[in-house]
Amino acid sequence: MNERYLRWHSPHMSREFEMLVFGNGGGLPLIIYPTSFGRYHQNKDFGLIGSIAPFIDSGRVTAYCVDSVDLDSFYNKRIHPADRIRTHIAYENVIRYDVFDLARRECSTHRVALCGASLGAYHALNIAFRHPDEVSHIISLSGAFDISDFFQGYHDDNIYFNNPYEYIPNISDPWKYNHMGVILGTGEWDNTRHESLRMSGILNSKGIRHWFDDRKWCGHDWNYWRDMLPYYLSTI
Repeated sequence: MNERYLRWHSPHMSREFEMLVFGNGGGLPLIIYPTSFGRYHQNKDFGLIGSIAPFIDSGRVTAYCVDSVDLDSFYNKRIHPADRIRTHIAYENVIRYDVFDLARRECSTHRVALCGASLGAYHALNIAFRHPDEVSHIISLSGAFDISDFFQGYHDDNIYFNNPYEYIPNISDPWKYNHMGVILGTGEWDNTRHESLRMSGILNSKGIRHWFDDRKWCGHDWNYWRDMLPYYLSTI
């Protein structure tokens, strides 16, 4: 696989940002988030990128493995909850304006695909439902979507509009989301299965098409995600 390391200063967070890119800049631009506490190299280190190597080598996918700032945002108890969510929004702007733009330019497409496992799936789904015109597909692997516990009871509009369990039930134009291919992957041993089930119920209530894949003998770990992701890509 062709592998590139990118590092740049992003004005959206006033800091350095790092990313690994796998592929030659063609096919489906797939932006992959790390899990909680993970860095930009986590999906490579745990074999998730290796599991989709045939898609990358054949030019069907270019994978953009982005960095995370969860330790500076959601998990940062040293700052006020309002600042935690503002840090998250700044991070979203890095992804949306820096990474989306690069991926679309390299792959000559108007929309990107998003993927993540556990909290990474939250990032993928949240940015997609906040900016659906920019996203073609969402692949959630054992998604953990409820961020309310990160804020110790504090609540404001920024939290509301970044908690999918709050804002998606109230959307008034669900037709805007039906161009996206939404995959919610989970399994009977997954300790966040209830979150994917709840999200599926919300999407059903709004008439938003999606695939809820509830697997036998499947749990919340990398060996399961290495099986799930290439299978889902094969259906796109």
